[in-house]
Amino acid sequence: MDVIRLNNMVFYGYHGVTAAEKETGRRFEVDCELEADLASPGQSDSLTDTVDYAAVYQKVREIVEGKAFSLVESLAVSLANEILKEFPVFKVTVRVRKIIPPIPGTISHIEI
Repeated sequence: MDVIRLNNMVFYGYHGVTAAEKETGRRFEVDCELEADLASPGQSDSLTDTVDYAAVYQKVREIVEGKAFSLVESLAVSLANEILKEFPVFKVTVRVRKIIPPIPGTISHIEI
């Protein structure tokens, strides 16, 4: 199986449990690893034979910026489910990072 990676996509979203997170939002970073068979597009050199990663990016953006989730876990599951449903991939690994989470202390991000 082959892998297409979309790394460090950056969005602004309103995901979180606290009222402040829901009101002011946070920056989120998303990575997606898409497992697909790339033998055919490797031979044909045709976008119609592969995973359109620009369309994957737009789908991730639509979800992260378009809906508010209380839990980052729910956001990550929603992303994975939508990608599996809409694109010709066998497996997807999604990583979502909440940058500067509202936790007392010094922490750069949490990742699901």
